[in-house]
Amino acid sequence: MAKINTTHRQVYQREELHKKLWEMANSLRNNMEGSEFKNYVLGLLFYRFLSEHEELQVKDLLKDDGISFIEAFKNEDYVQPITDWMIEANGYFIEPKYLFTSCINLIEKEKFDVDYLNKAINSITASTLGKKSEKLFENLFDDMDLTSSKLGRDVKSRSILIAKVMKSIDTIDFELENTEIDVLGDAYEYLIGMYAATAGKKAGEFYTPQSVSKLLSLLATDGLKQTKAVCDCACGSGSLLLQVGRCVKVGHYYGNECNPTTYNLARMNMILHNIHYEQFDIRQTDTITDGGENSSSWEEKYQVQVANPPYSQKWSASDKYMKDDRFSPYGKLAPKSYEDMAFLEHMIFHMADTDARIAVLLPHGVLFRGGAEEAIRTYIVKNLNYLDAVIGLAPNCFYGTSIPVSLLVLKNDRGQNKDNILFIDASKEYEPGKNQNSITEENVQKILNAYKDRKDIEKFCHVASMKEIEENGYNLNITRYVDTFDEEPELDLAEIDKELKAATAERDALMKEYENFARELGI
Repeated sequence: MAKINTTHRQVYQREELHKKLWEMANSLRNNMEGSEFKNYVLGLLFYRFLSEHEELQVKDLLKDDGISFIEAFKNEDYVQPITDWMIEANGYFIEPKYLFTSCINLIEKEKFDVDYLNKAINSITASTLGKKSEKLFENLFDDMDLTSSKLGRDVKSRSILIAKVMKSIDTIDFELENTEIDVLGDAYEYLIGMYAATAGKKAGEFYTPQSVSKLLSLLATDGLKQTKAVCDCACGSGSLLLQVGRCVKVGHYYGNECNPTTYNLARMNMILHNIHYEQFDIRQTDTITDGGENSSSWEEKYQVQVANPPYSQKWSASDKYMKDDRFSPYGKLAPKSYEDMAFLEHMIFHMADTDARIAVLLPHGVLFRGGAEEAIRTYIVKNLNYLDAVIGLAPNCFYGTSIPVSLLVLKNDRGQNKDNILFIDASKEYEPGKNQNSITEENVQKILNAYKDRKDIEKFCHVASMKEIEENGYNLNITRYVDTFDEEPELDLAEIDKELKAATAERDALMKEYENFARELGI
């Protein structure tokens, strides 16, 4: 019963939290676009988390001393030990005067201004200089520009607006001491999803809907309880990596993200979800073009990889990549107009030697397009025999695109399934929405069950032999393997003829009646 009550409380908290966050976002909406005010709301949420997290830890640290954080910091004997301990534990340190609560006190006394907040934020980064966490916090708050004229023309107007947002954030009970309830993590996920949904195509690039992330993660970790490392080579806000962590115990998280704003978002997201700074490595890099020369991840291999890379993006396809070990085995490069296969090849190259798996979202074109993509596809299926399943998802389920997307599952240890590939047509597995369709928990479970059971289900899935694949010229278009054609019902011609004659007789009677009226009226 207690568990049920906790669940109800979580649902209530989540609804109330979302309401407050929406109101908070609206307070900035008139000043700037969603893609911009996102940086302020999320940045200030993150600042409060860092402050509150530190306060709780220092409180526990000093519980036997009988003094508060502020009192301890006035005593030189405590200052350095507390500072050193906190930096070792969290990678950063915030002086009591720069804590979020200190800023709130200044707001209540009408002594707050954004310049002071700027000093507080900068002090966090400064505390990491020369430490192991320096790179993690480097430029982390750059997108929260407190000097921007969009917040107001002068310090006073900017201070009033930011104070309003901070006071709203202060009303949220994060319950950081309750390990069962991830209020702050949920707030972040909600805001990221909200901005992705409302800020257009560009914002949608950094966020994969949670239900799709869950499906991807469950497929990638099927049969595992833990994994040494997980990687997302196009990690966006990091939500997909975190979803894997909800499915299995993860030793270390790796992610690549080229957009600097989204890169900052991903680092914040990991910390907000209590992933220790030494347990993740998010890099700002272009996965494909930086390659081995500039990427510190070049030699690393991963048991689990997940990704939702940008669809059908152009790239150089320069001849130099034919010398790149990620692409050279295939004999051809992904075409300039479609970088999709390059991402897949990159992930295959980074598979661990044993029991490695990939779950990746790609446009349907990779399944059937000819030319270089056909050559790469054939090599993956025929020479490597890594492709384990092809799943077609419903249209209009992703932010920024309405196209249906395919989900590919690859394994380098396919065991008894090495002589077949599973095809699932899940294009009808969704719940219609006004602006966007959604994949429900029931849809996720149905797809997952079909993947695990690996049996033919009429009009839904088919286990295709490698001979079938070869006979189809390594064309992986799902409709070639799963017959979704619905036959028209048989027509009763005698009944149709009878209905047609009755309709004709009724029409003739009406025409006769009309003609009689017309004569009477002299028409």
